[in-house]
Amino acid sequence: MQPNTFDLVPKRKHVAMFKVGKHWILKHFFDNKEIFQELADNYDEHNYRFEFKTFGERNKALKLLERRGFDVDLVEDLKGYVVKLSRYSKYASVLKNSVAHIESQEWRVFLMKDKAAVEEAVRMGAKVVEVEVKF
Repeated sequence: MQPNTFDLVPKRKHVAMFKVGKHWILKHFFDNKEIFQELADNYDEHNYRFEFKTFGERNKALKLLERRGFDVDLVEDLKGYVVKLSRYSKYASVLKNSVAHIESQEWRVFLMKDKAAVEEAVRMGAKVVEVEVKF
């Protein structure tokens, strides 16, 4: 009797790329330095994220990521990805997993990099924002 054999398909990683204003932004730590180097021209070192200012840049990044084993979710409707904390709350751990943030007199509002980051922020006391937010 032969043992059961089957092909294992490598698990693909999921990342979200967000439409913010006229740009598309992505935050992910790439274990593979080659991927980072291929996207480095679009890296914003001040905000620790990748910014794609044209559809051509975005599409080139999408193709590269797909070839490297990533599934990219293009997100235009930010609902479900935005959380807020009181302006006087500790926020460093939420900021670390955010793609963008803004502040008002009462709140710090964060666009989170994925749904898992939203869930983690909620566990830390953040509230999901139900209205449309412009970053």
